[in-house]
Formats: sequence, C-alpha cells, structure tokens
Amino acid sequence: MKAGIWSIVGFVAAGIVVIAGVWSQMSHVEEPRFVSVQTEGAVETRDYPQLIAAQAQVKGNRDVAISEGFRLIADYIFGNNSTSKKVAMTAPVTQQTSEKIAMTAPVTQQGSGNEWSVRFIMPASYTMETLPKPNNPAVQLVKVEPKRLVVIKFSGVASEALLASKTAELNAFIASKNLRIIAVPTYAFYNPPWTLGMFRRNEIMVEVEQ
Repeated sequence: MKAGIWSIVGFVAAGIVVIAGVWSQMSHVEEPRFVSVQTEGAVETRDYPQLIAAQAQVKGNRDVAISEGFRLIADYIFGNNSTSKKVAMTAPVTQQTSEKIAMTAPVTQQGSGNEWSVRFIMPASYTMETLPKPNNPAVQLVKVEPKRLVVIKFSGVASEALLASKTAELNAFIASKNLRIIAVPTYAFYNPPWTLGMFRRNEIMVEVEQ
C-alpha cells in the first residue's frame, strides 16, 4: 500500500516538474512577429499576420482555467501528438521519439464567464500541414487570422483587480482614438507563476477595426 501511495506521489511530482520546466522556457523563446503601428506610453498598436495556435477550451475560474489549458497544450507540444520523427530543438538541442515542438510566448487566454480559450502560438517555421496532430481531442490547431491589436503592457501579479483596472485603462485609450472594438480582451502572460511581480511581463490585447 505504501509503495502504491509513493508511486502516485512520484507521478504527481514528475508532472509538476514537467510543467515547471515548460514555464521556465517561456522567458527565452520565440514570440509571434508583428508590425508596431504606434506606441504611446504603455500602449502599443500592432498588426499581426496570420498565425497558427494550439488551443484548448477550458471551463472554470480564470486562474484555474489557464492552468488546465496550459497543461493540456504543454502535453501536446512535448510529444502527445501524431508523429514519431525526431526534430532538433532550438536551445537546447534534444531528440525524442515523438515530435517535440519549440515553445513560444506568450500563453494567451480569452473568454468570459467560466469558459476560456487558452492558446500557444506555434513557431513560425510550421504550417497547418507540417504540424503534428494532437492526440488529445481537447487540443485543437486553429488558424488565427491577421488582425490589429491595441495592447497595454504591465508588470505585477495578474489578479482579477489588476486585469480589470488595466482593461479599463486600455478601453479608455481606445475610446479616445475613436477606434471600434470587435472582440473581447485577450490576456497574455510571458513568465512562470513564481516570477516576482515586479519582473513579470503581462499584456492585455484588444482587437480593433482597421
């Protein structure tokens, strides 16, 4: 019985180590390309090209949902996919029997109420045809169409109060420019959850009509 308990504990601990390792890579990875249209203080207007994302739809409170979505997509990019070929990574270079996809940043989250879309943007070197297919039906590959985003950048622990305050600040900026909002805000997080608040990089992105 004791051996069984310790096996379960070891399995859970191993899972925590894997997820911790994924988060640790987020500060040193490829980011989606964009064209900076205008910058005013902490607010930047960006034009993004078409991108590909691995996406999970998750229900629950926002903080719980992003953890679960992160876990599902991390599982996909670290090997739970349709291929068995070996692919060289960026840094460090590794090989696995199931394809391991390079991490990108940020992790994004969009939704309302208790349903959220959590996404990782896939590396630019991939297309829909060359990406391995997820084995878990909870993870989907989706095309993200080109769009213009107005983005506010800020540090700190992303509490509900801070997100609400920065969203209001961003909406006020957008209104002052007479821009039309066409989608709900997207939250973007670049750092592991244990990063000190002052060193965290967070963004709120709102799509506007061009």
